[in-house]
Amino acid sequence: MIVNLIQYIIEVQKYEADESVSRLIKHLNNWLEDDSDIDCLVNSIEKLFGNIWIDSAETHSHLYQLWSTFKTKSIDCIGGMTMNERLYFFGLFNRFDNCKSSTQKESIYSKLHAKM
Repeated sequence: MIVNLIQYIIEVQKYEADESVSRLIKHLNNWLEDDSDIDCLVNSIEKLFGNIWIDSAETHSHLYQLWSTFKTKSIDCIGGMTMNERLYFFGLFNRFDNCKSSTQKESIYSKLHAKM
């Protein structure tokens, strides 16, 4: 069972021999490092799944179902989460702990739709 974004990425990596899946992995990893928020993540992943051609329909279905479950259990419920829960579900604990300034922390709060 996938409970956070890092676990999802690990599951997706099992299929990275497929070029489209490799693009998905790169996109997810880039999101972990950039300043775009969860709305951007959802929109881009939904768009990506709608526009990529994973070689196996079974793999596409499996990865999209896992994404949908993660989205329902994490993203759709984010309003009721504490900041620590948000950091866990989106794999951002290390990035948050390594922030050198309040501006960097504010960026992560914004990314996860939280208030400081």
